[in-house]
Amino acid sequence: MEKMEPQRRVYISLPKKYMAALAEKCKLDHGLVIKDLITNINEGYLQAYFRQWGSITACMIKKTPQDSDSKSASALGYVRFSSEEEADTADWAGPHYIGGMEVEVKRVVSLKMDDPEG
Repeated sequence: MEKMEPQRRVYISLPKKYMAALAEKCKLDHGLVIKDLITNINEGYLQAYFRQWGSITACMIKKTPQDSDSKSASALGYVRFSSEEEADTADWAGPHYIGGMEVEVKRVVSLKMDDPEG
C-alpha cells in the first residue's frame, strides 16, 4: 500500500480577472497573505484586526527566518475570509498597520480542500 502525503494548501496571487476564470473551473477559498508582521503579533490579534471586513474562517502566523540584511525578525500571516467580497474589501482597505507597523498585504486564492489545513 502506497503512503499518501498530506495535501498542502497552495496560495495563488492573480489579477482579479484571472481569479474569476479560475473560479469557473474550481471552488476557491479567498484570503490575504500578510508580510512583515512583527513577531509578537498572535493569531487572535490578527483575526481581531481583519474581522472588521468580514467573517474569518482561518488564520495562521509563521515566523520567517531572519535574513542577514534585516535587523529584525518578522512573521508571515494568512487570513481566510468566508467570501470573495470580504477578502476584496479587506485588501482594498489598505494600507494596513498592524501592531504599529505597516505590513504588506497580498490578495490570494487557494483551492478548497476537504480537510481544512487552517
